[in-house]
Formats: sequence, C-alpha cells, structure tokens
Amino acid sequence: MKLFVTGGAGFIGSNFIRYWLKNHPEDKVINMDELTYAGHMSSTKDFADNPNYKFIKGNICDGELVEKVMENVDKVVHFAAESHVDRSVIDPLVFVKTNVSGTATLLDAALKNQVKRFHHVSTDEVFGQLGKDDPPFDENTPYKPRTPYAASKAASDHLVQSYFETYSLPVTITNCSNNFGPYQDIEKLIPRFVTNLLHGEKVPLMGKGENIRDWLFVEDHCRAIELVLQKGEVGQTYCVGGEEKTNLEVVKKILQILGKDESQIEYVEHRLGHDFRYAINSTKIEQLGWRPEHDFAKWLEQTVKWYEDNRWWWEPLLSDRPVVDREAQTSYRQ
Repeated sequence: MKLFVTGGAGFIGSNFIRYWLKNHPEDKVINMDELTYAGHMSSTKDFADNPNYKFIKGNICDGELVEKVMENVDKVVHFAAESHVDRSVIDPLVFVKTNVSGTATLLDAALKNQVKRFHHVSTDEVFGQLGKDDPPFDENTPYKPRTPYAASKAASDHLVQSYFETYSLPVTITNCSNNFGPYQDIEKLIPRFVTNLLHGEKVPLMGKGENIRDWLFVEDHCRAIELVLQKGEVGQTYCVGGEEKTNLEVVKKILQILGKDESQIEYVEHRLGHDFRYAINSTKIEQLGWRPEHDFAKWLEQTVKWYEDNRWWWEPLLSDRPVVDREAQTSYRQ
C-alpha cells in the first residue's frame, strides 16, 4: 500500500510515520510538509533513510503539486495544519488558508485520483468548551469553536464530510484530545514546562491552573488512526481521548519528576478564548477494539526523560519560541 501523509514532519505526523513504518514495513509512505515553525526535519531523522519513505517539501495549498503527489496513492492521512492556538489569535487568516483552503485542495486531488481512503485528523476543540460537570464530547456533540484555530478545524471537518455526502469520497475523521510525547514542539504546554525547567526558567501557568485537558499519549493516537483506517466505517467520525487532568496537576507532576518545587510556577493571565475544559467519550472507537495503552503518569515521566536525553532536538528551537505577550494575553496552548 502507498500512504500519503501530510504534515509528517510535525509532532503527531512524525510519530505516526515512525509507527507505521515499524508496524507496516511493506508499505510505502510519502510525507509532504512545508517545514514551517511546527515542522522539523530533525523529527524524521531516524527513519529518513528508510527505502520505503519519501519526503517532499511542499504546501498543501499548491493544487498542482498535491495532485501530482497523490497519483497512485491508496490512502491519505491528513495531519498538516496550523495548530498553535495563540498564533491563531494573532494571525487568524493564515489558519483559514492552511486549514480550510489546504484541506479543500487535498480533497479535490483525492477525488480526482480516486483514493481509497481520505483520513482527516482533527481536534476536540471544534466542540468548544465544557463546564466542570458537563458530559464529555462525543461524535454527536454540536460544533461550537471558540478560537480562530478551532473554527478553521471545524470548517475543515465540514468540508471533509461534504466530500463524502456530495461525491462519495471515502473519508473518515478522528477528533482527538491533547496529545503528549516525544518530538512535540516546545510551544505546547508539556514541552514548554519541561524545557523551561531544564533551562532554569519558571513555568508560565495560566490563571490558577484550573483548566482541564484530556491527555492522550501520541502512540495511542497513532494506533487509533491505524484502526480507523483498517476497520472504521466510511463517512464516520471517531472521538479519541485519554485521561483528564487540570493544568496544575500536570505542572505539579512535572515538578515532581524533575525534583523541583512550586516556587518554579509563574502564574500568568489567561489568553484570549482560553477554554475551561475538554473531555472525550471514546466509546465509539472502543467498540472497534481500541483502548489507550499508555498511563498518563508513567508516560509523562517517560516524556520528560526524552526531553532530558534529547536536547539536540529541542535546544535549536528555543530561538523560535515566542515570548509570552501579556498585553495580548497570549502564550502557549493549554
């Protein structure tokens, strides 16, 4: 089988390609990535020489290139997206172009090339936010995005579904919770906290750390996508989640792992549109046979160790990490 992966130099995309090449050594994988701030060739270093792997630098909005690359491709897994929430607050039109127009370009090429499956990787943020006692998101939750990033992903979800309804393009969608693990960009919450502490800096915690997130180890997400590609019903959406934790619980655990105390926390203002809680009901994909296999506490410790042992990967990225802009109430995604 020939698999076309977009955004495969990013966090989840690179982990997915690594997982796929290991577990499906007979398959060929094409990775197309524009290598923006969130895409790093260093994330593909360990599999770059695999004879079944090919990298193409390109923008998913480039219709001519996309159509050419998609020739003779069996399945598409679409990760490529602008995903840093705070950047979307500052420059929303970039998110509309990549996440909406880029997805439309890919769908059009997939239709012309008659791909056997177009899988779209989305987020739980399209559903908005939850109160403390609200039931978790599931596949029937109405869309109510609250940031330009979430709105652009919601629009892309609707486009994907429309190509199934209108043209019978065989699509599937997964809406996942917050991922964590190796090779995650240091703008994101867990790597931001870890790398700050490893550099002797405090960690910026919004509000009192009361916001709640659903955390999923990245390999469990890769397994979920694999299962949907193999057994998922065409035209269907599957929600994929892990364990709920407050941001304060996360930072306290990281401090404990690194042997530091709470004096290392710097409380900062909430950013604009900071959702209170995300939570996922994964019953539908569990009925296909999926379960998260990686315990949050254990694999957070493994993730911290990875950043300790792999400074070569993240230290060169420090110069590109934005400083917290308190006036605009922006910093990193929580």
